[in-house]
Amino acid sequence: MNIDERVERIVAFLDSKKADEIESFNLENIDYLAERVVITTALNGKHASALSDNLKQEFKLLGENFLHIDESDEWVAIDLGDILIHIMTQDARQTYSLEEFLTELSSGKFNVSQISE
Repeated sequence: MNIDERVERIVAFLDSKKADEIESFNLENIDYLAERVVITTALNGKHASALSDNLKQEFKLLGENFLHIDESDEWVAIDLGDILIHIMTQDARQTYSLEEFLTELSSGKFNVSQISE
């Protein structure tokens, strides 16, 4: 299964579990941590945690390798190596504007070396 099919499967799964505002970003040709990023909004922190748990249970059976999961009250970040998944509450999503950053990054507005300086 290629990376786009995996992302589609993740997006469909999140949608089936009532995640909202699901977006995916192709960063394959950008010098970034992952080739794809999926961002979604959870109803609240408990919903974000449940989505993370459900993803792990379902997708480990399908062969996905969960390298790391970082969880706070408002944000869960899941690292699959080539795919990063961010499950955020609405407040966290508005505060951090991650999709705005990823949109600018993928459009070539700046490169990662500029960010790390």
